[in-house]
Amino acid sequence: MDTTGILDEALQRLHTSGPERLGRLANHAPMAVEALAAHGQARSVHRWLDLYARKLEEFPSGIEPVTAANWRSALGDPRRAADWIGYFEREITERPWREVLTQWWPRLLPGIYGGAAHPVIRVGHAVRALLAGESTEPRLAELAHGLGYWAARHRPLADLAPLPGADSAAAALDAVTPIAERDGNFPARLGRLTGLPVWAATITDPNEAHHRLTELVRAATHRYATHGHGEETMLVHAATAPNAVLRILPALPHALWVASLRAAWTAAAAVTAMYAPDAPVAYSPAGAFTPEEVLERARAHGDEHVIKLTDTALDIGDEPALAAALRSIELSEPLR
Repeated sequence: MDTTGILDEALQRLHTSGPERLGRLANHAPMAVEALAAHGQARSVHRWLDLYARKLEEFPSGIEPVTAANWRSALGDPRRAADWIGYFEREITERPWREVLTQWWPRLLPGIYGGAAHPVIRVGHAVRALLAGESTEPRLAELAHGLGYWAARHRPLADLAPLPGADSAAAALDAVTPIAERDGNFPARLGRLTGLPVWAATITDPNEAHHRLTELVRAATHRYATHGHGEETMLVHAATAPNAVLRILPALPHALWVASLRAAWTAAAAVTAMYAPDAPVAYSPAGAFTPEEVLERARAHGDEHVIKLTDTALDIGDEPALAAALRSIELSEPLR
């Protein structure tokens, strides 16, 4: 983890910006800079931010403070993003951050799909930074921004029909049936989702839930290499959303791990159903690449989703995962 202070500087720089732009597109900068810093690329952070700055908007105005008495009426209201961030800033100032996270995790988890799962991914990056280093003011503030964004974009799903699944995560993802109409934005597609395959539904042991969640992240990352052409940006989240949950587990009580696995599976499977291509394509990168070389290619490319998928691929570290990262570089437009 970055020990230079650059990550904290970058987060302070970003906290004057809102969690979204154009009313619907997530601000990926806090996630991308944490990923770069986590992999020894702190020297690149401010230069990357200079390129990304045109995608940032000013921090939004508040409407009314969120309190312990009125939070339910504000949950899932994107107009209240500033109110929610302010609420979590106060909470994390007054109480240990793990305590706040533990209290709110069961409340927020059913709405993991809101904001195309970007809020939980942002929280995952914030928690990793806190677990890896000191609980500095910028890192605590980043957790508040992530949780506030999640609360504002909180969106539960209606009950989904349980469809035939499979034993392994890879086979269960293969069993996902694409929605009939794969057009429109994320909320529109999400509204057409009616059922998902059953996977790991009988798991009750927290340690087994951790093991199966790790399996899911690996399978979803590997799958991107052959299926990412379905939608090169959105299919990244089939891997990065469950990996965010995996990163958060160590900060949560074991009693919350099983529910976390189930939410992560539903999120990964939902993204797969909404954006999967009609058929996979074989993919093999030209030559062999070390993790360091793949990271350098992703950094030079600059696209925020490429950086985040590469970050997840490096967590896994095997050749198929690195191939998925390279595939995302090929499919995505570079940041210029």
